[in-house]
Amino acid sequence: MAGMRKLPSLSRARWLRTPSLQRVLHLIAEAGGEARVAGGAVRNALLKVPITEIDVATTLSPERVTEVCAASGLHVHPTGIDHGTVTVVSDHHTYEVTTLRHDVETDGRRAKVKFTDDWQADAMRRDFTMNAMYCDARGKIYDFTDGYRDALRRRIIFVGSPSQRIEEDYLRVLRFFRFHARFGKGAPDKSGLDACIRHRKGLDGLSAERVRQEMFKLMAAPGAVPTLKLMARSGILSHLLPYTENWRTIGRLPPDPLLRLAVLSAEPLTMRERWRLSNAEGKRIEAITSLMAPSPALRPSEQRAVLYHIGPEAWRDLVRIGWARSKAALDDRSWKRLLRLPDRWPIPVMPVSGRDLIAAGVTAGPDLGLQLRQLEDWWVASDFKSGKTELLKRVAWEKDGG
Repeated sequence: MAGMRKLPSLSRARWLRTPSLQRVLHLIAEAGGEARVAGGAVRNALLKVPITEIDVATTLSPERVTEVCAASGLHVHPTGIDHGTVTVVSDHHTYEVTTLRHDVETDGRRAKVKFTDDWQADAMRRDFTMNAMYCDARGKIYDFTDGYRDALRRRIIFVGSPSQRIEEDYLRVLRFFRFHARFGKGAPDKSGLDACIRHRKGLDGLSAERVRQEMFKLMAAPGAVPTLKLMARSGILSHLLPYTENWRTIGRLPPDPLLRLAVLSAEPLTMRERWRLSNAEGKRIEAITSLMAPSPALRPSEQRAVLYHIGPEAWRDLVRIGWARSKAALDDRSWKRLLRLPDRWPIPVMPVSGRDLIAAGVTAGPDLGLQLRQLEDWWVASDFKSGKTELLKRVAWEKDGG
């Protein structure tokens, strides 16, 4: 274990005392194995930041973990069995339980592993020192790489040789920057940064899904903008996307990865394919790119007309980007009011349908849709004040040649 630094205890941590987690840890112990919480949960607990997931490391094989937990009525799913991982569901809580391992063969994207019962060997194959800590069921922390010291200093330090860790999985280049944006303080570790720059071409072989996952997390992090600028200067960012340098605008946006991506990318419409965005994400990008951002200069009736046509989601996206690009302060009242229009004004439903027009004597056919759209345009132009009766009177008036 690294150094003689006195480590704190997590014995009072509420998340650790959760019965569902304790049950998993105790079941493994009763079967003759050892289980400890590993990585992110321990790191976040020590840094006093929210814990979003809890991973467990164990000396038992994945088959034995499955046998032991299933025998006690827990559901077990073989989510990553080749790498020693099963997902255990305990009282509706999910825990990834992974057998201690070390890499025996890597190609920069995936690894062949060998199981072990050596906790230090498992720690030495992890990416960063702050992610290589463990704690047992009683809250005792095990730190083989001085991760506690690095976590307190907010330093993202590779375990062992930075180049070796990156060559095992080139995604660790992005993880270095992502963790720096999330947890880092001051300049990044020089040896780690230098290794990332040397191995940046390895990013070209990564899957779009893995790149997207890391970059979305990075772009939502507190230090996203200075980190993205560092990646640009280091020649990293150009391996991921064609980018702009609209740093001021990106920095004024909320920590929404897709909004920031829409501004960061020099070719936003290509990102759907480049990063395998979901259909919903692709539609957001398309709306942001193709529509003009509303501004407080619009009259209230014009604001409502635009909101009616584009919908609340596109409205909020476009207003946020327009506000970020403007010279207005980030607490500007007029922009705040504009952003909140969908909360104050629920979008109304067109009171007349095609059936209503047919009932009013309009002949069914190709012209029906055109007349309905023309009537809708008139309704919108009236600031949505006309009701069904008035709209149908207008139909009758036009039908009579008025």
